[in-house]
Amino acid sequence: MKIRSGFRRKNLEITFILLGQRFISALFYLGGISLLFLRTLASIFRRFVRKRQLLDQLNKVGVDSILIVFLVTIFTGIVLALQSAYAFKKFDAAIFIPGMVALSMTRELGPVLTALIIAGRVGASMTAEIGTMKVTEQIDALESLASDPVSFLVVPRFLALLIAMPLLTICGDFIGMLGGYMVGVWKLTIGSTMYINKTFEALVYKDVFTGLIKSVFFAMIIAIVSCYEGMRTSGGAEGVGKSTTASVVVSFVLILTFDCFFTVLFYFIFD
Repeated sequence: MKIRSGFRRKNLEITFILLGQRFISALFYLGGISLLFLRTLASIFRRFVRKRQLLDQLNKVGVDSILIVFLVTIFTGIVLALQSAYAFKKFDAAIFIPGMVALSMTRELGPVLTALIIAGRVGASMTAEIGTMKVTEQIDALESLASDPVSFLVVPRFLALLIAMPLLTICGDFIGMLGGYMVGVWKLTIGSTMYINKTFEALVYKDVFTGLIKSVFFAMIIAIVSCYEGMRTSGGAEGVGKSTTASVVVSFVLILTFDCFFTVLFYFIFD
């Protein structure tokens, strides 16, 4: 019995040690992200932003992502309307589907789905690009030439995401509502004018506004996490792959965490 209790005590100690190490590592990680965020803000106001780099990043983040945002959000709107119709028809409440689709897309699904798409597509690409530069010592070369890597690499990507994410979110909201409109008019035989009127009756400015606020914070999360993971890459090609995976996973977790936080916050402020 004494031997068993000794083993249990030892296993418990090892568990607490591992949890403590994970907690400390998480604190260091959050500290590194926060420091990079502050350096990025300082570089924006202190240095001249290179317009050509910013335009290149806007093209990658915004223009090249429109098609996939279109596909994901229109299918989401269609599925949302169909699943709602299945439940609402039981209570003869199909007329409420336009408002439900509009509110769901603008307040929640539009910004979150767009952010997850951008994190998986653009964020991973940013991490891979910067990570490759890190392992091939190109970032060290920039520092040796007295160039600030944050100003040169992070700031254009940060600003491009801040500009493109709200615009993509608005497009995603509209396209998702278009998918619901297609189901409502063609499948549920709701009149086109009535569907549009019910959509605008349900929507108010705060619904769109809260979604856009979320999109701005999601953009900052994706930019900072992706660039931070890229700049701390080590270990050659294998390290680039690990950093890219970590970038996507951490971005997804933080996006959903902040989405929950803002949803609760806006509920108590606006509702």
